[in-house]
Amino acid sequence: MLRNLFRRLTKLLLWLAAGSALIVLALRWIDPPGTALMIERKVQSWTDDQPIDLQRSWRPWSELPDDLKIAVIAGEDQKFAEHWGFDVAAIRQALAHNAEGGNLRGASTISQQVAKNLFLWSGRSWPRKGLEAWFTGLIELLWPKQRILEVYLNSVEWGDGVFGAEAAARHHFKVGAPYLSRQQASLLAAVLPNPRAWSASRPNAYVQRRAAWIRQQSYQLGGSHYLNQLSASPSLPQWWPDWLPKL
Repeated sequence: MLRNLFRRLTKLLLWLAAGSALIVLALRWIDPPGTALMIERKVQSWTDDQPIDLQRSWRPWSELPDDLKIAVIAGEDQKFAEHWGFDVAAIRQALAHNAEGGNLRGASTISQQVAKNLFLWSGRSWPRKGLEAWFTGLIELLWPKQRILEVYLNSVEWGDGVFGAEAAARHHFKVGAPYLSRQQASLLAAVLPNPRAWSASRPNAYVQRRAAWIRQQSYQLGGSHYLNQLSASPSLPQWWPDWLPKL
């Protein structure tokens, strides 16, 4: 009986794993109509009896400004072009910092944030972190870096009910995303750690300093030239079998 139960559970897990992989693969070409975080925010607004209108309009890679792309990388994940979804050095630093007490520090890469926002719920728990690692691995395996950043910029939260670069640009600066200035792009990137408390259009002193730091880091990374690294196919990890396709 236990052997039969274990066999059925294993089959279920394999089917779930295969299904999730197929969904992630399809989203390499299909623009996701929404995210799990958007659904969560909508449900929260109903339970809190404070309805919100979700704002989101998709902009393809070619219409997203380079200044915003590099600003987000500079502010959120400067090793984005190099890692396979996890910044091990940053994770170690965060664990050491958190062990000392005080404010918790995260070490999520852009890929991890895409996995979390697109497929999972908010909160801190080991099951959610495990699923986040699974989806992050799938995303890095099946999507090119450009696609990861494209989905991120079109899905990340930039205020209450404001999702994606186009909605954020119109909400904060009354322009479309392609017309964001370098300074406006850095301000949007600066508020990403806490977009519901900080405002890009009404930045406090800390946000202004962080935006200035992001502009400096963007320059040091090479500006738009850094983005050329994202168009090249990343080298496969050493453990990648020769018989598997190279997507």
